Amino acid sequence: MKKLWFKNKRYGWGWSPASWEGWLVTAIFILLAVGVGLIYSPESGFFFVALTVLVGALIFICYATGETPEWRWGDKDKK
Repeated sequence: MKKLWFKNKRYGWGWSPASWEGWLVTAIFILLAVGVGLIYSPESGFFFVALTVLVGALIFICYATGETPEWRWGDKDKK
């Protein structure tokens, strides 16, 4: 079994970091998103293009290195 960088969230759909690599990817994403926000104004078209590319890259990395996403509502084994 490969090492998971991201695990499914306990509630809802999506991932959360599960290893130092996942936390590093998340931190880099936040720094780049803040950098785009500081450099470009929201009125420019590049602002939304850059954020769309960053979010797409983050989703791709989460999907490639994490569990298959599914809707969850708590732990399955607890009843």
